[in-house]
Amino acid sequence: MPLSDAACRAAKSATKPYKISDGGGLHLLVEKNGSRLWRQAYRFDGKQKLIALGAYLPEATSHQCFRRDD
Repeated sequence: MPLSDAACRAAKSATKPYKISDGGGLHLLVEKNGSRLWRQAYRFDGKQKLIALGAYLPEATSHQCFRRDD
């Protein structure tokens, strides 16, 4: 199920960083200091990798989902 903009904005900092999954390996990482960062998990040559796509920007949420589908 796609991650909604409201869920991204409502994500609050916690004592440990946590992930909110969007599916297809894309997730929003919420750090202890409250920053929200997009991450994409993928496999290359049989190994799992993680790439940073940038900070969460409320006006660009749908753009990250398009980047995931590329």
